[in-house]
Amino acid sequence: MHSFKSDYQTLYETDYLQWIETTVKKLRSQNYENVDWENLIEEIEDMGRSECRSLESNLIVVLLHLLKWQYQPEYRSGSWESSIIEHRRRIKKSLKESPSLKSYFESIFAEAYTEAVKQAKAETGLPLETFPIECLYELTEVVNDEFLPE
Repeated sequence: MHSFKSDYQTLYETDYLQWIETTVKKLRSQNYENVDWENLIEEIEDMGRSECRSLESNLIVVLLHLLKWQYQPEYRSGSWESSIIEHRRRIKKSLKESPSLKSYFESIFAEAYTEAVKQAKAETGLPLETFPIECLYELTEVVNDEFLPE
């Protein structure tokens, strides 16, 4: 005989979507004693971490393309500009939907720039010394659709 908890754990591990649907039903019907709280709490925590990772990833892409735009002007293309616009849009949407991410965004800016420089070196073939150690772009410029470095 299986206990409820082990059946629910198995559902979580074998059919994630069904686990979500079952959990939502139980919450809506206020069947709180049968909710898989442990996994639900973990999922909610993961959602927050995922938002942070997504924001950081989009920031790195924007910084990378701004660096390439500035330091390889001969290769500028619509696809680079399109990528900058798209990832700026994602950043602004994240910050609009979760204003509390703004302080996180500010706190990871320098680290994201360092990561973007490493990637820019790899993608451009330019020496690491080509790129400034500290970011020359302001946070407001990075998310401003009108800004492209010359």
